[in-house]
Amino acid sequence: MSFGAWAMVVLVVTAAVFAAIGVAAARRSMTLERYLTARGSLATGAAVGTLVASSMGAWVLFSPAETATWAGLVAVVGYALGSVAPLAAFAVVGPRLRALMPEGHTLTEYVWHRFGAGMYVLTLTFMTFYMFIYLTAELTAMALAAHLLAGTPLAMTAAVVGVATVAYTAYGGLPASILTDRLQYWVMLPLLALLVATTFVVAGGAATVTAAVTGKAPQLLDPGFLPGLEFGAVLVIAILSANMFHQGLWQRVFACRDATVLRRAFAWAGLPVFLMVVVAGSLGLVAVALGAVEQPSVALFSVAERLLPPWGLLALLALAVTLCMSSVDTLLNGLASLVAVDLGRVAGPGAVARLRGLSQVTTLALIVPAIAIASQGISVLYLFLIADLLCSAAVFPVFYGLYARRFGGTAAVVSTLVGLAVGGWWFPWGFPAPGGSFLVSFGGALAVSAVSALALSGRGRAYDFARIGGLVKAVGE
Repeated sequence: MSFGAWAMVVLVVTAAVFAAIGVAAARRSMTLERYLTARGSLATGAAVGTLVASSMGAWVLFSPAETATWAGLVAVVGYALGSVAPLAAFAVVGPRLRALMPEGHTLTEYVWHRFGAGMYVLTLTFMTFYMFIYLTAELTAMALAAHLLAGTPLAMTAAVVGVATVAYTAYGGLPASILTDRLQYWVMLPLLALLVATTFVVAGGAATVTAAVTGKAPQLLDPGFLPGLEFGAVLVIAILSANMFHQGLWQRVFACRDATVLRRAFAWAGLPVFLMVVVAGSLGLVAVALGAVEQPSVALFSVAERLLPPWGLLALLALAVTLCMSSVDTLLNGLASLVAVDLGRVAGPGAVARLRGLSQVTTLALIVPAIAIASQGISVLYLFLIADLLCSAAVFPVFYGLYARRFGGTAAVVSTLVGLAVGGWWFPWGFPAPGGSFLVSFGGALAVSAVSALALSGRGRAYDFARIGGLVKAVGE
């Protein structure tokens, strides 16, 4: 068979295996609560596996290596720290939210009861927009990866991976996603390590690569390289802010067995996440050493095509499928749970069966436009940045409300909008054309919203946090 035929076999078989495992793991008698939260089911090891797999996606094969080609190693480290930062933050605020809402499901439940309708609408809008853009970005990255490696049509790849993921996500809910995540975790780590090690060996070793980069672009190895430091700071703010509104991660907060497991799992998950981003990003430096940076956005694949044998390219394709499915199922489950929980608040006990059906239909409905967008190969980076800006303006007010009793809904909305106005003013709306500053935009949105929230707090009636636990119940109760 031709390489393209082998690539298609690897693509279909990898996707089919994970789909079959996910479907087989599902329970027909599963309650809606278990379908949405898998509450209290995860020990530390299992939680680490699903957190790493959920945090990593096909993006790790594109963005870190591209970042290394122009912003250098210090920016890659910033990328890795940005990817770890939300896990560290969840280890702190996750137990707090669980204590307030022992039967909780989503961040939006807390926002609704803590701040009221205005901040709830903003939060729900930001979360939905961010996660859907993330979903389309993952399928787009997967489709591009297969096209670059084997010329596979974009629509075919997006459809195969999208349909296979929906097959077990809609049927098995969060428990199926968690099980496949744990398996994907043990596939992606050794595969990435093997491929990167092979690439460096064929390239002549780390010393050879370092010498070549030093000769061509020494600033990329300079820890004080200012553009790299600035971009790294942007990534920390943007990734931290956006992931705090990732419903898939909030589902895993409630799925942990207890608060101790939650803290340990989110803390330990940071180590493999950090290493994976840095290791993948290092291939951008290999691309610089080889002079393979004509298209920085696909630097890793340019290196792979030059250095890896056919088996290595097929393994890279299998890795891409694994990474993509591990994040897509998390996003689909997260978006579907938002629909079910928010409707469940007003639907009443008699609607439980319909809510599960609606959650499944939502999963199916979301994948259709995501596949359609991915089949066009359109970059959604700009939309991603807009979503990150929205979250940067809202993150402090939302989570400050977990601790500040005299900080009300109006203050939260005002501080978010003020931060968003400042961030929007400095946002490079002509990107990639010059003008504006991502660092000032994201940093300004975060800082101004925080200062505004602090200035507006301390007034009015103190909120009784004990109320939330009594108001948030299992779906359908």
